[in-house]
Amino acid sequence: MNDPAGYTPPKVWKWVAANGGQFANINRPIAGPTHEKTLPVGKHPLQLYSLATPNGVKVTVLLEELLALGIEGAEYDAYVINIRDGDQFSSGFVEINPNSKIPALLDRSTPTPTRVFESGAILLYLAEKFRAFIPKDPSARAECLSWLFWQMGSAPYLGGGFGHFYAYAPHKIEYCIDRFTMEVKRQLDVLDRRLADNRYLCGDDYTIADIAVWPWYGAAVTNGVYDAAEFLDAATYTNVLRWAKEIAGREAAQRGRMVNRVNGPLEKQLRERHDASDFQTRTQDKIEAAS
Repeated sequence: MNDPAGYTPPKVWKWVAANGGQFANINRPIAGPTHEKTLPVGKHPLQLYSLATPNGVKVTVLLEELLALGIEGAEYDAYVINIRDGDQFSSGFVEINPNSKIPALLDRSTPTPTRVFESGAILLYLAEKFRAFIPKDPSARAECLSWLFWQMGSAPYLGGGFGHFYAYAPHKIEYCIDRFTMEVKRQLDVLDRRLADNRYLCGDDYTIADIAVWPWYGAAVTNGVYDAAEFLDAATYTNVLRWAKEIAGREAAQRGRMVNRVNGPLEKQLRERHDASDFQTRTQDKIEAAS
């Protein structure tokens, strides 16, 4: 194994903002807002402030799935929070999520507006509010929540660990890449074994567990994140691939992936979403063609 230049940690760490990483301009060791800015508010009770990262996609997929069931109360306005520009540090966003991470949801249908932050918490809140995509049977519900929280605990190894050192770090460090690759492959094996005998993570029913896991691990095996499917030998996880492709074929999942997206093909970007018709009339290709 290669031996990078030696580094001895100081007795007390000090922040050096210019660390060379892709996200150096937004990473900082303190919380709180950096600037005053009021968030926009649309016409629907549910206000979503997000970006189409895997964590953001979880919520928009669930909202679109709820609407596909005919649940009118799940109508929502979605606004882009561009994390590379530091939008998550505005005073308005920090009021909803003091942790300054997307996604963040404000439910104005309650007597006092309800804020919900952390993607897993938002999925659970919406599933319980609308009584959909979460099992009613206690044992099945426990299984669903176990996989939901498995994702919340496991994905940082895929994103902040593997993804960062494989795709974003200013230097390729063999130890770091090997460490997190081994863990991601172990996680993929966990999923592959579960899906060998189950259509979805909780059996025959599609739930918030699948909606949480798919944007991360489904994207990893289909080369949707980090351009690393070959490196991870994703083709060997046949059950995960089958599951990922099935969910990708759902129309609601396809719509959910488009919302708050600011990269990729313009016809797949719906940067703001206020109505179902926006998918036909307000994608970025149409907006730019009209400007």
